[in-house]
Amino acid sequence: MKKILATLLSITTTIPLFSLNVERVDPPNWWAGMKNSELQIMITGQDVGVSDIKIEGEGIKVNSKVSLENKDYAILYLDLKDAKPGEFKINLKKGSKSKVINYELKDRTILPEDRMGFGPQDVLYLIMPDRFANGDVSNDNLKLNFDVKVDRANPSGRHGGDLRGIINHLNYINDLGVTAIWLNPVLENDQPSGDYHGYATTDYYRVDPRFGSNDEYVELIDKTHDMGMKLVMDMIFNHCGSEHQWRKNPPSHNWFNNQDKFVQTSFRLSSHYDPYTSDYDKGITEDGWFVESMPDLNQRNPHVARYLIQNSIWWIEYSNIDGIRMDTHPYADFDMMSQWCKEVMDEYPNYNIVGECWYGNTASTAFWQANSKLSAPRNSNLKTVMDFPLMSVLNKSFNEETTPWNGLNTIYDQLSLDYLYQDPNYVLTFLDNHDTDRFLTEMPDNIEIFKQAITFLLTTRGIPQIYYGTEILMNGTKSRSDGDIRLDFPGGWSGDPINSFTKEGRSDLQNQAHSFLTKILNWRKGNKTVTEGVLKHFMPTNSIYAYTRTVDDKSVFVILNGKNQEVEMDINRYSEALKGYSRGYDIVTGDVIDITNNIKLPSRAALILELQR
Repeated sequence: MKKILATLLSITTTIPLFSLNVERVDPPNWWAGMKNSELQIMITGQDVGVSDIKIEGEGIKVNSKVSLENKDYAILYLDLKDAKPGEFKINLKKGSKSKVINYELKDRTILPEDRMGFGPQDVLYLIMPDRFANGDVSNDNLKLNFDVKVDRANPSGRHGGDLRGIINHLNYINDLGVTAIWLNPVLENDQPSGDYHGYATTDYYRVDPRFGSNDEYVELIDKTHDMGMKLVMDMIFNHCGSEHQWRKNPPSHNWFNNQDKFVQTSFRLSSHYDPYTSDYDKGITEDGWFVESMPDLNQRNPHVARYLIQNSIWWIEYSNIDGIRMDTHPYADFDMMSQWCKEVMDEYPNYNIVGECWYGNTASTAFWQANSKLSAPRNSNLKTVMDFPLMSVLNKSFNEETTPWNGLNTIYDQLSLDYLYQDPNYVLTFLDNHDTDRFLTEMPDNIEIFKQAITFLLTTRGIPQIYYGTEILMNGTKSRSDGDIRLDFPGGWSGDPINSFTKEGRSDLQNQAHSFLTKILNWRKGNKTVTEGVLKHFMPTNSIYAYTRTVDDKSVFVILNGKNQEVEMDINRYSEALKGYSRGYDIVTGDVIDITNNIKLPSRAALILELQR
């Protein structure tokens, strides 16, 4: 009998434990030495939430294990204050099943204070990856959960642009003179339709394979840095895609807002500051969904909030992105977004985040900028906001002839509202983007208005952003379709009949525009007079709008003629800005202009003069 029991005991102790099914671990790794030493780890897999979890590693303390309603998720909060770079083990056990997860803490390769965000010294070049260039046809028709084929004839379909296409054209982008690239979202959007634009995330830690891989994303950023440029990542915290694992199998009943049924947002954002707003209106703004395919995440859930905050920090450390653009910023919870901005800026004090705060007036926009008196005592901690009010004014003003009440006068009046901004130098200025009509709604006969708009954009206060294709006069309106403002860049696809990446593939008018923009962009690069200089402008007189940017003893004088005819500029009107200077060097033509006498300005003239004594 003893012999039989011994044999049975031997058998039971050598039977292996069955493995628990762990589908994913988020984040996939982390770094030692972070300012915030707490790490949230979310483990996904059948019944992982009811398993016994133990940590095996030196210097790591378990603060808590969260039991969610859905037992397919487990959340750990670890204290890494005393942890060193290396691997530690996460041991899961449930009955006869077990799983060991080897988790890596990496060593940080860049000091946090050395991560320099984008600022007024930069010009951002906005690219929609699906519409710029196709560098790898092998990923065009990859089947994920949905078999979405490339169809360039469909304005709302995937066209096949990818990261490799951008990598292949970095020299073109760099030669333009821009200093940073902003990509529309590149993370996985595994949706049955409308997934080309990237704003319905289905995996926060994975580049969409149809754009490329995580490694290719890092390669793009490394090569961008090698050329002296930066890269800004587009993120979305307000919502994810309806095909995200969370939506199909929610971790808890309050992971999403209005989780049990689709409730659309009102798209009315004034409830954030309206002193008379109802709870209903405020709730429908923040908790309503954009569309049914984009479920609204509940950032008031602390586990959702921590997941999103960590995700942005992970991408900064993993890929070395130089900044973040946050989509639909005011549609998410104010306090959570404020905390996110604070944590990022605390960790990386020289970094920058720009939030899409789409309002029609300056006061509403300024409300969202960090340290604004308009939102006090609350603080958004958002360093940069997008200047949609100025964009609207520019699109109207440059397309009409100046009178005492419109045209360039409207631009002057708009800038006079800058007292509302905490820091007007840290607003993002632009003529158009992927969500608006193109500045040029159709191909122009001449580029006088284009030149004026570009001149102003690149010499006024703020951080300029240029939408891809602007340099070749790409045009379109949303009234035709979103695809009309998101056209493929000609020459980005093999077999394209026209290659506008080359001089030969552009018309004479396009080459004029390309040369003009390139000239100013490369002049602006590293030019502190125009990027840091104090702005002084003069109320338009005789349809002339003029202003200076001045640093120490260096000054740039910008002159715009809003008339469709020649006008004479009374130079005495501007004596306080021109005192001590006798001539101006035209940075576009190379001409030297006498500024001691009146100047005759051609129709719609746009001059940028470096003042000389």
